Amino acid sequence: MEANARWVALTAIAPVAWGTNYYVTHAFLPADHPLYGAALRALPAGLVLLAVRRQRPRGVWWWRSAVLGLLNVSVFFFLVYVASHLLPTSVAATVMALAPLAMMLVAWCLLAERPGAAHLAGAVLGLAGVCLMLLTGAEGTSVRGVLASVAAMLVSSFGYVLAKRWSAGADVLASTAWQLTAGGLLLLPAAAVAEGAPPALSGPAVLAFGYVALVATALAFAAWFAGLRHLPAGTVGLVGLLNPCTGVLLGTVAAAETLSVRQLCGMALVLTGVLLGRPARGGRRDEPHEPAPDRPAVTPGTPRRTRPRTPGARASASAARTPGRRRARSSRDPRG
Repeated sequence: MEANARWVALTAIAPVAWGTNYYVTHAFLPADHPLYGAALRALPAGLVLLAVRRQRPRGVWWWRSAVLGLLNVSVFFFLVYVASHLLPTSVAATVMALAPLAMMLVAWCLLAERPGAAHLAGAVLGLAGVCLMLLTGAEGTSVRGVLASVAAMLVSSFGYVLAKRWSAGADVLASTAWQLTAGGLLLLPAAAVAEGAPPALSGPAVLAFGYVALVATALAFAAWFAGLRHLPAGTVGLVGLLNPCTGVLLGTVAAAETLSVRQLCGMALVLTGVLLGRPARGGRRDEPHEPAPDRPAVTPGTPRRTRPRTPGARASASAARTPGRRRARSSRDPRG
């Protein structure tokens, strides 16, 4: 229970950081260079993690890193960057609250993780909260922005579950670094062809890119993939509901966006959905299904004690049996 709670707390770093990313991108980063914006977010983050965990991909991880980097980084970052400039901070963040349901469905198909009743109830409440926060009649809501945000949510949900399926046995920091680096390298030639020269960055934009790369990407994705490694996809998806709550609160405080009673009710439903996905007492509801350890097969006629004994263990066993043998022998010995 305590271990699961710690993993949930660590995983929560990611959606909170991503919730701040919408405002930072919308307020400080250039709007007309989404491909360069995504590349400058991903590649520095991947290189920093590679410097921390100096491991190169091996075997199948060369092409797995490219596939996951394309889904979780290249396409996802580009769509998020576009949505961040076309939508208000609160709207762009709340659309991602649909991710828990998408992740549960994908995990059911790819990992055979059937969502439990608590997870489904949490997803429904989260969806209701999204509707209350999103369908407020706010001005400036772009259909293109909503479509970009929904596409980002669907692509990332599939990519996250695929990463969970493939990452067994791989180091979390290393695999995260490979994905970010591969995604950034895939974005650079596309940005050069579509957008020409890199944009000129002001001082605040450089600082904003530093925050986005180090906090909202390197730290956030390492925490997110660590949570996917140790928790079911449904639990991680529900923790992701903290993303829209962070976006709404930050938009209210920093961007002077109006926080209505309807949005407050929506946030209450979203937080209730997060609580429904918490690890149950004893860890039964939300523990990942780990395969049972392999045991050697026992064939008929095989002695039950197959583990070799150490010299100390043999001596202890011999000493334990000695008094009984002496008593038995003394009772049979006519000299006794």
